[in-house]
Amino acid sequence: MFESYTFALLWDWAEFAARWLHVITAIAWIGSSFYFIALDLSLRKRPDLPQGVSGEEWQVHGGGFYHIQKYMVAPDHLPEHLTWFKWESYATWMSGFALMILVYYMGADLFLVDPNVADIPIWGAIAISFGSLVLGWFAYDLICKSWMGRNDLRLMLFLYAVLVAAAWGYTQVFTGRAALLHLGAFTGTLMVANVFITIIPNQRIVVADLKAGRRPDPEYGRIAKQRSMHNNYLTLPVLFLMLANHYPLAFASQWNWVIASLVFLMGVTIRHFFNLRHAGQPSPWWTWGATVALFLVIVWLSALPGAAEPDAQAEAALSPRETAFLNAEGFEDVYYTVLGRCSMCHAQSPAWQGLHWAPKGVVLETEADIARHARLIYLQAGASHAMPPANVSWMEPQERAAIVAWYRGAR
Repeated sequence: MFESYTFALLWDWAEFAARWLHVITAIAWIGSSFYFIALDLSLRKRPDLPQGVSGEEWQVHGGGFYHIQKYMVAPDHLPEHLTWFKWESYATWMSGFALMILVYYMGADLFLVDPNVADIPIWGAIAISFGSLVLGWFAYDLICKSWMGRNDLRLMLFLYAVLVAAAWGYTQVFTGRAALLHLGAFTGTLMVANVFITIIPNQRIVVADLKAGRRPDPEYGRIAKQRSMHNNYLTLPVLFLMLANHYPLAFASQWNWVIASLVFLMGVTIRHFFNLRHAGQPSPWWTWGATVALFLVIVWLSALPGAAEPDAQAEAALSPRETAFLNAEGFEDVYYTVLGRCSMCHAQSPAWQGLHWAPKGVVLETEADIARHARLIYLQAGASHAMPPANVSWMEPQERAAIVAWYRGAR
């Protein structure tokens, strides 16, 4: 059917485009965030600084010199040109959420819902997914505005407990892959909302006060800096969680929520080292030892019994679309092709030497497995020659043609 294979190709390219945009905007956001944190910590004070300036920094880059001064509250008058750093974070979240829709919402029966974890309808899983992002922000914001927010260390410890609870909670609802991805989305949403709802509005209040000739309240700057520091410590864990869905050792472990919790601590130890170093303080080299120790614990957890097994795909009733692939002409030939060319790796217990779990957690052993993964099989081994890698199992051209004909002929 024309719509089926054309739709599959266009959908895969839409995923690629959204992922590319997400990576580009994330690089821009993280780069500017890390730069300003490093700049803020490296500012130097001298007696003859202009009034209101808390520090300055000289930098060299691209053949030129830059002289940067920071006003602790605001300058006496507003400059004509003012650059705002906000669209990087907004575009990162929007592209990431678009990718979540394309992969996890539209492919919920494969990537989001696992009946062995929680037998919930797809609409319910999507509601939990989106609702947790929204409710998570409101809970976080209320905690920061409470009495806890007056002590940064106390606040960070409590927020860490919240993140651990979220990690465990997601693993009780979604597939392992989706659980870690959602924990990253949950954290990333807090970071973007910090910019959109707190940091930028606070800066706008300061700008409005300057235009009206009022002296801005320094409390707005304190709050914005606190939220910026949260973003600074959360960035590296979010990157890990976004990459984790490609590595079954992380997402398919029965201890995946503990692994994610330890990754947040690694983000703290790594950023603590660089933050103190940028501030001109003695480098806390012990943080690298702590980081390595935490990582070794993660490796050990991933190797515990059952840790490397991919998410189990329940033998529940197939969807009408999956049933169409199962009953399509040529399915039997495709089934035996996949068993002979792919299942030695894509199995609960791979037979290929050196493999201990199915690549990307994709298991192709039963007829139901192949019907559920029809689009991936078509894209990877029919429309392209991506699989088997380097054609190590010698898939023949006529076998690839049979996969294409089967997929296109599904009704």
